[in-house]
Amino acid sequence: MEEYSWKIDQRFISHFSAMLLTVASFYKFVRLDNYAEKREPILTFCRSHGIRGTILLAEEGINGTIAGSAEAIHSVLAFLKSDPRLADLEHKESLADELPFERLKVKLKKEIVTLGRPEADPNQQVGIYVSPQEWNQMISDPEVVLIDTRNDYEVSIGTFHKAINPKTKSFREFPDYVQQHLDPAKHKKIAMFCTGGIRCEKASSYMKSQGFQEVYQLKGGILKYLEEVPVEESLWQGECFVFDERISVQHGLEPGSYEMCRSCGHPISEADKASYDYEEGISCPYCFDTLTPEKRTRQQERQRQLEYAKKRNK
Repeated sequence: MEEYSWKIDQRFISHFSAMLLTVASFYKFVRLDNYAEKREPILTFCRSHGIRGTILLAEEGINGTIAGSAEAIHSVLAFLKSDPRLADLEHKESLADELPFERLKVKLKKEIVTLGRPEADPNQQVGIYVSPQEWNQMISDPEVVLIDTRNDYEVSIGTFHKAINPKTKSFREFPDYVQQHLDPAKHKKIAMFCTGGIRCEKASSYMKSQGFQEVYQLKGGILKYLEEVPVEESLWQGECFVFDERISVQHGLEPGSYEMCRSCGHPISEADKASYDYEEGISCPYCFDTLTPEKRTRQQERQRQLEYAKKRNK
């Protein structure tokens, strides 16, 4: 009887695992002189494997988050790595019970993460990588200035203990924050982190170009830290915003508790949804005061269409 029950459990686990989808995030700074020529082959290959998500291509490298079956994801990664310049492309995986993206996009960009400062070139110089296992010791050093390089709405739902929030609305504002608040002569040790590590590549490169000598960055970003560091040892507080339909993740990359305001894109909690300023699909406490009558009308119409589509699909 025990053996039979074990077999049933194994079949259930295998069936459940097969139902789950894989979400893969990756980036690599590498000179891709022919990046425009790579778009169509990548787009065609991804479409043929039922992939959804976004891949950005630029002369400075590749950046993407895609979702699909585990087999399809691994096929796409193998296809990308067939280019010798991407042979060592690293990626992070998590699971989802439904596709977190509505469609597939392969875009050509000037930068795979936009900073707008040509002196920030990760193909030339970056900071010192710190593994998730070494990160706690690094940020516990009283001489280290710990900076969250993400935008204010991302920081609002979770960050590391004692991290500085630059309160930027976009990554382009980060150089201005550095110029106004940091000094290479005073701030000798800088440690930075972001969601998956890519913004820190640009941020650390920029800071090195500005004369900062000891610049450290969390390798693999917050996502790698939440994946590898046990919750009982963690110095992370809150949840981590992600740029897909999951909205946020927790330790172990488990789905978080936040949703997203369809009007302004800000993550919203259950407490936010209890506010008088919240109206599903139309406004939330973060955009209610700035919502114009014209946008309210557009959002109301969009919400009506979504609700109609949901009823038809039931």
